[in-house]
Amino acid sequence: MREIGDKGKIIYFFDEARFGLQPTFTRLWALRGKPCVVEYQQSYQWCYVYSAIAPANGDSFSLILPEVNTEMMNLFLTHLHKHIGERKIVLVMDRAGWHCSKKLKIAPQIELIYMPPYSPELNPVERLWKWIRSEVTHNRIFSSLDSLINDLAETWKALTVPKIKRLCHCEYI
Repeated sequence: MREIGDKGKIIYFFDEARFGLQPTFTRLWALRGKPCVVEYQQSYQWCYVYSAIAPANGDSFSLILPEVNTEMMNLFLTHLHKHIGERKIVLVMDRAGWHCSKKLKIAPQIELIYMPPYSPELNPVERLWKWIRSEVTHNRIFSSLDSLINDLAETWKALTVPKIKRLCHCEYI
């Protein structure tokens, strides 16, 4: 477990990601000279995965929510507080408007630290998003938002502590 000074606080990194029914495509194998036909759907339905990850010990907590705003952020913080119990943590995140809102309800066990502007590459959760997109959403058509949410939830449940530690490991932490 990684600690800050002598306070004994665990470092968690937080971020949210948007996943939707509009497909994203990556390279595909195809026979030379044969056209590659790919299905596409035009849809503007989204969900957002809010996640806090402790790269040092692999602990994680996530919620799939319908939007990003202060109300949803407060809902996430409430459930995160239940998840961590009486442990003290440092939650490192970017400076999105709903992360810095004066209306945030932050439990005394949670200390917020903001990352420098324009530095998403410093957040280990971004690595998790990249992996989830490659494993779950790229090159796929989902029949409904519920189908997408179910696949995201199943993928999340299947993540193990060693996998989270490997995906989110950073030398600078």
